[in-house]
Amino acid sequence: MTRKYDIGVVGATGAVGREFLSVMEERGFPVGDLRLWASARSRGRNLEFNGQMHTVDVLSGDDFSGLDFVLISASGSISRAVAPQVAAAGAVAIDDSSAFRYDDNVPLVVPEVNAADLSAHEGIVAIPNCSTTPIVQVLAPLHAESPVKRVIADTYQSVSGAGGRAMEELRNQAAMLGRGDGAQMELEVFPHQIASNLIPSIDEPREDGYSKEEWKVSAETRKIMHLPELAVSATCVRVPVFRAHAAAVHAEFTDPIDAARAREVIEAASGVRVVDDLADEQYPMPITAEGNDTTWVGRIRQDMSHANGLVLWVVCDNLRKGAATNSCQIAESMIEQGLVD
Repeated sequence: MTRKYDIGVVGATGAVGREFLSVMEERGFPVGDLRLWASARSRGRNLEFNGQMHTVDVLSGDDFSGLDFVLISASGSISRAVAPQVAAAGAVAIDDSSAFRYDDNVPLVVPEVNAADLSAHEGIVAIPNCSTTPIVQVLAPLHAESPVKRVIADTYQSVSGAGGRAMEELRNQAAMLGRGDGAQMELEVFPHQIASNLIPSIDEPREDGYSKEEWKVSAETRKIMHLPELAVSATCVRVPVFRAHAAAVHAEFTDPIDAARAREVIEAASGVRVVDDLADEQYPMPITAEGNDTTWVGRIRQDMSHANGLVLWVVCDNLRKGAATNSCQIAESMIEQGLVD
């Protein structure tokens, strides 16, 4: 009989938590006991999984006993409090927040890139920012072809990365603009109107002129790829798209990689698909990635400003491969590697 694994989800009613349940069901993850937690306002809500209803509860001190994995999709402060409790109970916490990403003793993992790092876990595993994930998925195989020296990434991040309220704000603002009511625009999640607009700032500002989100992309790329000295600079932009993040990536390598060879290398990478025919207007877009687990790549070309440079465009569903699917894949990889009792 196939062993089943007991799973907990903290933040089960949020966008990532709900997606995690869908992904586990789609992938046929062998779930035994399933426990769901969220905030007090969601207590008593029922969520369906594999044809059965499961009631959402509020966390208490002994909730994690007997579990194998706990997905945490909550604020950093909640993760900081909960993840050590999960580990102390003998389960593995797979954390979606930034709380542990930069801790030396916590693996930061995209399984297609650095699944081997999971063997060093001490009960907590972090997943990266949802914009970092597709960037490293593409850089890693190219780095194996020729060492990467410098990366400039401009990300275009959908509103779902800021949560369900952000999606509702875009929906409401778009409807208001459609009715000609733009003057009555209410701002709750974003500091400026997001409908028909771009906001070139995500997360808190830093003293060096970068935003915290931009620093995350840089620091996480270095950690995942085991390249602590890699030069990385990012500009992160919020765009009026509901779902899926995109990035324009400019990478400089030690030796030249021509576009045709880069395309071959990327096409051979796990979890990646190339759509790249500019003449026929074929390239990945957010609607290409929405609802699936593929990282899509296109606009692959040599950088006309640098002999050893490549320019490309990546897109993935931030709620799936950028969060829920990556978490599920981490659990699957840990099982495959024999890292779970």
